[in-house]
Amino acid sequence: MKILSLLLFSSFLFLRPASLAETKVYICKGKGSKRYHCTASCRGLSRCSTKIYAVTKTKAKAMGRTLCGWED
Repeated sequence: MKILSLLLFSSFLFLRPASLAETKVYICKGKGSKRYHCTASCRGLSRCSTKIYAVTKTKAKAMGRTLCGWED
């Protein structure tokens, strides 16, 4: 029974629906960039001097980024 439970749980981890997948956010990799944005068209990204990158919210937070003030 434990093995069956373990198999069901592990299959859930690998076959999880898209709604449970990591949220994508957008960042600018410019010199003074400190924020992440929920949409690529966010007003806070309008002055980005580099390419805009899509990353996971977890990765953006690990990079020290905080939510853009226009997104609150």
